[in-house]
Amino acid sequence: MSMSSKLTLAASFIVSGAIIGYVHLKQTTDREKLHEGVVRDVERQQRRKMENTYVLQKQIDLTKQLKQLQQQSQEGDVNTGQ
Repeated sequence: MSMSSKLTLAASFIVSGAIIGYVHLKQTTDREKLHEGVVRDVERQQRRKMENTYVLQKQIDLTKQLKQLQQQSQEGDVNTGQ
C-alpha cells in the first residue's frame, strides 16, 4: 500500500471518529437540555399551584370579611329600626 493511501485511510478514520464523537456529545447535551426543560416545567407548575392556593386563600378571607360586614350592616339596620 502506498504512503498516500495509508494517509487517506488514516485521515478517514480520524474524521469518522470525530464525527461519531461529535454526534454522541450532541445527543448527550440535547438530552440534558430536554431534561432541564422538564424540571423547569415542573417547578413552574408547582409555583403556579402555590400562587393559586395563595389567591384562593385570599379570596376566602375576603369573602369572610364581606359576610361579616353584611351581618354588621344588617344588625345595624335592625337596631336603628330601618
